[in-house]
Amino acid sequence: MTSTVSRLLIGLRTKVLRRQEHQRFVSCLTALYSCRWRRSERSDVRPGSCCCSKVEGASFALIVAAFCLTLVFLYFWGRAENDYNDFDWFNFENLGFWFPWSVVLLVVAAIFFSYISVLTLLAVCLLSEAQKLHLHWSHKVGILVTLTFSVAATAVLSDLWGEEWTTLLLSLQVSAPYLHVGGVFVMTSLAWPVALHVCRMTCRVRKGLILALYLAFLFALYLVPLGLYSPCIREKRTLGPAPALIGHRGAPMLAPENTLMSFEKAVEAGSDGLETDVTISFDGVPFLMHDRTLRRTTNVHEVFPNRTTSPAAMFTWSELQSLNAGSWFLSESFRIDLIYPRQHDPFGSAALLEEEERRRAGNQSVCSLRAFLQLAAWTHKLVIFDLYQPPRGHPYRHSWIQRTLEVVHESTIESSQVLWLPSELRSLVQETDPELQQTSGSRLPLEELQRNNISKVNLRYSSMSAELTSEYAAANISTNLYVVSQAWLYSLAWCCGVHSVTTNAPQLLRTMSSPLFLMSPDEYNLMWILTDLISSVLIFVIFSFHRWRERELSFCSASEMTTDGGGVYFEFKTEMGDIWSISRSQKMSGPVTVTDQTTKNQIFSG
Repeated sequence: MTSTVSRLLIGLRTKVLRRQEHQRFVSCLTALYSCRWRRSERSDVRPGSCCCSKVEGASFALIVAAFCLTLVFLYFWGRAENDYNDFDWFNFENLGFWFPWSVVLLVVAAIFFSYISVLTLLAVCLLSEAQKLHLHWSHKVGILVTLTFSVAATAVLSDLWGEEWTTLLLSLQVSAPYLHVGGVFVMTSLAWPVALHVCRMTCRVRKGLILALYLAFLFALYLVPLGLYSPCIREKRTLGPAPALIGHRGAPMLAPENTLMSFEKAVEAGSDGLETDVTISFDGVPFLMHDRTLRRTTNVHEVFPNRTTSPAAMFTWSELQSLNAGSWFLSESFRIDLIYPRQHDPFGSAALLEEEERRRAGNQSVCSLRAFLQLAAWTHKLVIFDLYQPPRGHPYRHSWIQRTLEVVHESTIESSQVLWLPSELRSLVQETDPELQQTSGSRLPLEELQRNNISKVNLRYSSMSAELTSEYAAANISTNLYVVSQAWLYSLAWCCGVHSVTTNAPQLLRTMSSPLFLMSPDEYNLMWILTDLISSVLIFVIFSFHRWRERELSFCSASEMTTDGGGVYFEFKTEMGDIWSISRSQKMSGPVTVTDQTTKNQIFSG
């Protein structure tokens, strides 16, 4: 019985000390990473030696740097999806043609990240298999290309669109708890190759440096939750009502923007209000148009080919009525037209429309402010609009405010339904119609807002802050944020106590019954404490195992082994070379000496 148990224990110890050499797996890794297809071209890391040369070490460092940079950029650009239409519109204005550059950039970033992630995974797996790193020159070129793309894209976007970094910071308020869990998982997974090579190193300086760097990053990651803030970590009973939805130029994902069909779609989707942009025609008719010209959203190049770059305000109302304001929305191809540039299906949703809706969308005309207000009056919706001053030489350049007020009063809409946003001549407007809800488009001091009788602030979503919202709410001033079209951003606004948001996607946000990522403080504390605890235990076990294993292998690696009793000797493969193990099974008459460590897979018995 004792002999059987002894044999089982020795067999278990043998299996633990033996390095399982996965030849096919390692060959595949080496082939992909180094383009070395033959087994003879592989090289194991010998005990006490480095896992790679200085050049290969620098290559691995570049892989890690490229991985981190592409990960940050891909996360940043993925979170910027809320503003893809603005990005494409910016390029349209500068390049003169419409193309989904935002989606192209996302796809390219995803391809580079996938490539560099595979290289990183290959390198880690090779290190876990105690293989030396030999990166092929083609991969080194690929790494440099990936780094160049990441750095250049980040620099250009920071220069032209730096405010988007605020979106990244906002996203961390809802995703940081889950990113923390993912980061801890990655660091725990890296414990195996790190422990393997640290325990085998003989250079104490190098060993201490690698171990200190790993542990410092690990402990910093463990402590991140202590400084993390998220308005979505709260008790559900303290959550306020969902922000009201204001359709940005109607429902531009379902119909051509700033058309009656678009606003009707927004009403059908459950919007609480409607947002638009107002321009005064040459003969004094306020109409809806966001751009300074008509070329993007009308067929002005067909009807008035010599006036495609003329300001929209320089057209008469009869001329505007002769234009088609919906056909551009239905285009299914992205054509490059440098002479008559137009936008095509900005949200990629036109193909989802039914045939009747497509026919209706293609027949939309330029909408007047009067028709817009009538629709809002019939449906009891709030309205908010930007009002553009006409250009020089326009008959209503100095009376555009008064003319717009006249149309508002001539319509059947209640003044209390109008959120008056223009800041020009605000005192005159208040005297003329005190029932209008005065709305500020700037983040002004509370005292100034109260002095101007402001009841609502209309701010870009990057200004989102639970503290600011609470401060305004205490002064009976509500907050509206624009443009919020992503579920995570709407969830954050909900958790911050925002009263309303202007959105391109009322049909999507209306379906949300609660914010995403909402959890109680107790649930979050349990999540991150358990994550850190399980990770620390696993890492401790992994390091302890490798330390014990290397000590045992060092003890067994003596060139001469002697035993005074009977036993069975056999050899097995480890990182230390060919090691003899002894199993006592029968008594021997004298000592046995073993000096040959080169013969493979031999079994001797006394």
